[in-house]
Amino acid sequence: MTFTTVGVVGVGNIGCGVVVDLLLHGIHAVGVDVSAAELDRARRELLKAVRFAPLLQKGAPRLTPEQAMARVTLTTDLEAVAGCQFIVENIPEDWSLKEPLYHRLDEIAPAGVYFGANTSCIPIGRIAAATHRPDRVVGMHFMNPVYLKPTVEVIRGAATSEATLVAVQELFGQLKKQAIVVGDKPGFVSNRISHLFMNEAASVLEDGLATAAQIDAIFKQCFGHKMGPLETADLIGLDTVVRSLDVLYDAFQDPKFRCCPLLRQMVAEGKCGVKSGRGFYHYPCA
Repeated sequence: MTFTTVGVVGVGNIGCGVVVDLLLHGIHAVGVDVSAAELDRARRELLKAVRFAPLLQKGAPRLTPEQAMARVTLTTDLEAVAGCQFIVENIPEDWSLKEPLYHRLDEIAPAGVYFGANTSCIPIGRIAAATHRPDRVVGMHFMNPVYLKPTVEVIRGAATSEATLVAVQELFGQLKKQAIVVGDKPGFVSNRISHLFMNEAASVLEDGLATAAQIDAIFKQCFGHKMGPLETADLIGLDTVVRSLDVLYDAFQDPKFRCCPLLRQMVAEGKCGVKSGRGFYHYPCA
């Protein structure tokens, strides 16, 4: 199967990256979000990413803004995804938002369309149960920046079919990505581990043991990580990190997932990281 049109519901940080990856590989993307303001922001971000892509990724096409936008439809109308062959969902990690969205997508999309849930921690089985096509629902955990990352964590729910996994492999083949297929438990592999790092790093900062820069430097210089845990939290969005920790704590009832008070305080103060211009670091260009 060759994919020509893919829907992306939620074009925030990761969703916009998915749109960029699709258009760079010649796949038309239909991006949907809740407001014109969000779509305008996404348009600016994707044009910036397309401009820099050839400098950051060997073989990335050089596209003019007009060429890039010809490969994208940005809209607030969810029904625009009705003609897509695959739909990737990227809305906030909030079940009160996700559940009605999947009910609606199930009504809009033809029966053969696949749903890829780009969730941080919510089990794929729970998402699949909100549809009448649980066999065609799969977790697709993209990393940021999407078009520069060659690997995706793919989560197979209990009902996810072999045919769906084959379709995912075919889509990722077009995107020149590898899928690592894992099982379905809250947080899966990457977030179940990475959120412990970020949460504990925030606690270390709160305890005054080191500065944010020192904590991140240890992980980069001693462990060889490309980004430190606090830089990573800023990139993801501290509000998203807090929601994900809450999902993990509710699921496992393990105190190791209890959210650090500093993280909650920063979110309450609007310090959500890159997207708000301030988190553990300042981002004057955000």
